[in-house]
Amino acid sequence: MGADVRQNKLYLQGFPEAARPASLISKNLEEIRTFIDTQPKGVIIKPLQGSGGKNVFKIEGPDDSNINQIFEAVSEEGYMIAQGYMPKAKDGDVRVFVMNGTPLEQDGKYAAFRRVPAKGDVRSNMHAKGTVVKVEMTDEILAVAELVRPKLIHDGLFMVGLDVVGDKILEINVFTPGGLWSICDMYGTDFAETVIKSLEKKLKMREGSQGTLSNRELAVL
Repeated sequence: MGADVRQNKLYLQGFPEAARPASLISKNLEEIRTFIDTQPKGVIIKPLQGSGGKNVFKIEGPDDSNINQIFEAVSEEGYMIAQGYMPKAKDGDVRVFVMNGTPLEQDGKYAAFRRVPAKGDVRSNMHAKGTVVKVEMTDEILAVAELVRPKLIHDGLFMVGLDVVGDKILEINVFTPGGLWSICDMYGTDFAETVIKSLEKKLKMREGSQGTLSNRELAVL
């Protein structure tokens, strides 16, 4: 699990800078202090291999009175990731399911929801008492999904979860894109049926290709 979580966060660094917030991965406290100094709106700092909202903090600036305690708590788990804070995050992030390189859609509805932080918390994770609500798909979200589509296809990723704030992706969930069943219940739409039909189609393609298509190619067809 730890390796999967790290790879989720590291994977995002391979995408265009236009698609993600300014970020730094390091365990050097001075490097992180210097990065914080370049972010006028503050930063979110969290352990690289963390999950579920554990040890996620907002630092206002390099002179934050709690900065040493925060570093101590986060650095216990090794490398840290610092991301430039996005004010829109106060309203939560949007989890968007992407299948075959495009946002998962059925009956005119998109498989997406907004995770809203609990009052007084910067974290929207369900483990941190965040809640989920319906969300309308916007051109802004579709544009950032399109921006990362070429690499998702190149890497042969059948389904991922994009965590989006504004026009930036905070994380790409490659191994554990949870929440699809919640979305099915929320919208009264069986998105799982669309996923299963896609998988069945791929099986027929594999049979028809007589082994000439690799799993990576099949994953996004």
